[in-house]
Amino acid sequence: MTLLARPIEAADAELFLEMERIFHSEDGASLDAAAEATVGKVALGVALAPAFFLIEDGKTIGFFVLSLGHSVENGGTDGFIDDFYLVPAARGRGLGRQALALALEEARKSGIRVLLLEVEAENDRAYRLYSSMGFIDTKRRLLRLPLT
Repeated sequence: MTLLARPIEAADAELFLEMERIFHSEDGASLDAAAEATVGKVALGVALAPAFFLIEDGKTIGFFVLSLGHSVENGGTDGFIDDFYLVPAARGRGLGRQALALALEEARKSGIRVLLLEVEAENDRAYRLYSSMGFIDTKRRLLRLPLT
């Protein structure tokens, strides 16, 4: 089975929002109004947030969103896998590895030199996948401060 990444477009906004809602609900943090509006903007095309559907046999089974930044430490453009999601029926079949490889390919095409991501501390399965694909635990703490 071939897995493909296709850029999310304006016509995809409703499906993208539905999938984002499910993803964030599973993650334990529902989307607020600002986050939902941002999903719509990303679907319209935000240069700093390329987003892609994951397609298997013509069916949308997930998505990923990259967030681009700039870093002195990382020598230029860096990126963050902001969201990475596979529908439950697609899990456990090795598609996560394929999907992550597609995300890495799109990150390279975007000029990203270093790609970052975060994983819930208790999600050992995802941690093992990311580690096996070359991601290194920085042993740093990710801190967050909402400014609005």
